[in-house]
Amino acid sequence: MDADERLAQALAEDLDRAFEALVVAHQDRLYTIALRMLGDRSDAEEAAQDAFVRAYRALAGYDGGRIRELRLRGWLTTIVLNRCRTLAGRRAARGPRPLSIDAEAARPFAEPETPASAMPAEVAERHAERERWAARLVELPLPYRTALILRHVDGLSYPELARTLGRPEGTVKAQVHRGIAMLRALLEAERRRELQEMTA
Repeated sequence: MDADERLAQALAEDLDRAFEALVVAHQDRLYTIALRMLGDRSDAEEAAQDAFVRAYRALAGYDGGRIRELRLRGWLTTIVLNRCRTLAGRRAARGPRPLSIDAEAARPFAEPETPASAMPAEVAERHAERERWAARLVELPLPYRTALILRHVDGLSYPELARTLGRPEGTVKAQVHRGIAMLRALLEAERRRELQEMTA
């Protein structure tokens, strides 16, 4: 039995007592997903908090058997993605806002920490580069951004990704690969602009 299965069992037995453990176990990853999706700290915090409120309300209406059967990781991911879509739609209606990516919170889970011996300039450059990648990611169309974030930031396998998004595995693989191709194209376009500016 893995950690989420044990947590689902605890939630089924005593929702109020176990819910804090659910929040502690998943709050960082839900916030990171929301931040990568929305590119705004405030909106990401709102999306993650709303996701937990909605999760609690849903769990309160489920019987113990249904809670035990939940795949918590994918279920919570689906909830936070829905909140991100709602917030993104609301934000689009009110007009664009400058990005406010928090580089530390937005760092992909698998990225190694900066060595303690790193010079301040190296640390600053790593933070700046993370912010540039986060900004590029936010530029991608939603289906590709979502697939990339869940695969390469949150670390879902392709079968988990397909279940979470409710799409065939082949479709999500194609979206991940297309998203990577789009990021490469954005990077190449930036490099061409930089070269043009240098030669102008």
